[in-house]
Amino acid sequence: MSDRPAMLALAKDVAGRRILDAGYGSGSLSAALRDGGAVVTGIDASAGMLALARRRRLDDDVALHVVDLSDRLPYADGAFDDVVASLVLHYLEDRGPTLADLRRVLRPGGRLIASVNHPFVAYTIQDPRPDYFATTSYTFDWTFNGQSVPMRFWRKPLHAMTDAFTAAGFRQLLQGTGQVTEVEIAENRQALRQRAPGPLHIRARGRSPRIGGLPRTGGAAGAGAAAGAGTRRAGRSADR
Repeated sequence: MSDRPAMLALAKDVAGRRILDAGYGSGSLSAALRDGGAVVTGIDASAGMLALARRRRLDDDVALHVVDLSDRLPYADGAFDDVVASLVLHYLEDRGPTLADLRRVLRPGGRLIASVNHPFVAYTIQDPRPDYFATTSYTFDWTFNGQSVPMRFWRKPLHAMTDAFTAAGFRQLLQGTGQVTEVEIAENRQALRQRAPGPLHIRARGRSPRIGGLPRTGGAAGAGAAAGAGTRRAGRSADR
């Protein structure tokens, strides 16, 4: 199942908005945003994905570039109204610098809409079972154009994900999921195996500029992000 419908539902009306698609893959999400009236710029670390998107003639009206998210983005501060990152952030061991740079290129109050593999997925499918509260990695072979490519995902507990968004300068939209204990996870592991959650979807806004050390709009910026589990199986898709 494609991740695209859930991402578009979170984005809502995008007409006239400047959107950076971070990790555009085959370009399906970029195309849908463009068709919704957005001005889209797409970046991906893979030259192969760029070639695929160009074969689909996506670059006729979407600016596509090969850019690694681990590097500083070649865009000015506040260049975009929204950033979308579909099933890409879990490839990064340390998401903090990337999230901070995505926040930099967003205008004040701009939105980051992202999806990542749900932290429960690796916990339920890996043997031996990893420590839920630790950062762990796992690999699998992804087949693309008849070629098998090894992929590595980094799994972090849910609270570490939301803490990273807060540290990067994003504020809370809705209260996220609370803490869970190792015992609670162990007791429910079989149920999780039978119905593994899909991607975790996150929508967060950049904090308003500060004046004299205080937020321009009243109220403290909280921890977390709006998060919801979709129904798609975990894993990267070439057609998001």
